[in-house]
Amino acid sequence: MPSRTRKFRGLRTHGRGIKAGRGAGKQGGRGNAGLHKYKFKSMLIYAPDHFGRHGFKRPGQIVERPTSVNVGELDALVPYLEAAGAISREGATVVADLTKAGIDRLLGGGEPAHPWKVYVAHATRHAQEKVTVLERPTVAA
Repeated sequence: MPSRTRKFRGLRTHGRGIKAGRGAGKQGGRGNAGLHKYKFKSMLIYAPDHFGRHGFKRPGQIVERPTSVNVGELDALVPYLEAAGAISREGATVVADLTKAGIDRLLGGGEPAHPWKVYVAHATRHAQEKVTVLERPTVAA
């Protein structure tokens, strides 16, 4: 049985009309084509928030960007902590004040090579399981 293509040989549009034979012809374009023209009404009904800005952007100076470090990276930070004057030793245990070194958070990734006692503003639960997190002593006013 002959194919439809063979049947339409010699006919310019193969029975599809002029525009429908081209790419995405009958549907009025691909994707979001025409949302500001002939598909405007459907855009207003089905996607009224499609165009324009939404929400707000906080100013950069008030966005908090805490500096965080993993438990497994503490051993590599020893020279940096010594330069900041934020490290001391109690026998085999290393005592570090991460807030002096500018580190705000301690995360629980990795394993420390030896025991650590750490002063830090915030530590995750996994970090607290791996190292001893100390509270900063409060000064009575």
